[in-house]
Amino acid sequence: MLDAGLGDAWGLGQAGGGKMFGVLVIAGPNGALGYLRAFSGMLQGTWAMPGWSPATFDAPARDAIWIPGEAAMGALTDEAARTALSRELLPAIQGTYAFANARGEVRALRELFAPAEPPAGAGDCAAPKLLAEAYAKGLRPIALAEFWWGAPPRTGDRRSGSFYAACQGKCPPILAHMLGGLPADPPPQYGVAALAPHEPAVVYEDAHIVVVDKPSGMLSVPGLSQKDCVSNRLRARYPDATGQLVVHRLDLDTSGLLLAAKDPQTFSALQRLFSQRAIAKRYVAWLDGVLPHDSGVVDFPMRMDVEDRPRQIHDPVHGKAAVTEWSVLERAHGRTKVAMVPLTGRTHQLRVHASNPLGLDAPIVGDRLYGRVAPEYGERLLLHAEWLSFVHPVTGASLELTRPAPF
Repeated sequence: MLDAGLGDAWGLGQAGGGKMFGVLVIAGPNGALGYLRAFSGMLQGTWAMPGWSPATFDAPARDAIWIPGEAAMGALTDEAARTALSRELLPAIQGTYAFANARGEVRALRELFAPAEPPAGAGDCAAPKLLAEAYAKGLRPIALAEFWWGAPPRTGDRRSGSFYAACQGKCPPILAHMLGGLPADPPPQYGVAALAPHEPAVVYEDAHIVVVDKPSGMLSVPGLSQKDCVSNRLRARYPDATGQLVVHRLDLDTSGLLLAAKDPQTFSALQRLFSQRAIAKRYVAWLDGVLPHDSGVVDFPMRMDVEDRPRQIHDPVHGKAAVTEWSVLERAHGRTKVAMVPLTGRTHQLRVHASNPLGLDAPIVGDRLYGRVAPEYGERLLLHAEWLSFVHPVTGASLELTRPAPF
């Protein structure tokens, strides 16, 4: 991918020094194949390096705005005033970006994001740079990939040599336009495959609660574009049930025990038990890597990556506490099977605690967001909620439910 010596010279191996790169396979007018390469943002303090795709903005127009603007900000001593001036300059700088597609249609950056405001850095990722250079030189894009090289970022959510999809905060409107006119594959859609009518299977039921075994690929609650989910299926099965039904959630990709209530009073009581950490859960997962220790605790705060939803990242300043206990069950073929007990309930907590270098540094097999490689078609996330234990909020009975992992 990159020469190791070159990476060292650029400081990519230093703490927080890694960067996203991209490669685009192209065909020339005579059909001969070649490639273009690009880096995200700036490299070594510059936008332009020989042999690399240039930035997507009009350089003279941007310099006419940024150079005097930067000097003006440097003359200000009040931080609030500097921030205000920077915000004033941003729309003008964004006005220097424009993008063509394979049909020759050109649209401005701010037009692509309208009526929303483009985020800072939009248009500076590797993929738009690669496509822009290809179109400018009359080359036909064939295949594109972006990967991280060097030390992980301070959030720990990237690993050197791993490929990643375009970020969800900056790239979708740009790439949706730039790919126009190309025979591009549509983005993969998850959770749209038809699941058997009997799913999710009931594990336990009484007059107040129902516990089901959610299959991988089924949403817990309705999504923006996908209505088939555990909640709606239970609503159809139990037409007399009232309230929100599903008390907690499992990720689309995760399978296992999911708790629902048949009435609002039980729903509220179960939510209180969750908030009091009075409902114990245990998961089982296969990790991509061999863990050197037999057990431990992962403890670092997390938050949503607002520029790449739904990814979650480590953030010691703004993140919320996230704690996971784990123990090894089996080691085989370069993988480790573990039991994981979340002591907090953050989104993607187990997946991030497994994959992050501050955690186990071994992503869950089949993880399309945090894995080392993209899962093969039909390959599921090997994470399953296998055990629930709690005191029934109505009857007072102690319940302990188990559903073994299907892997």
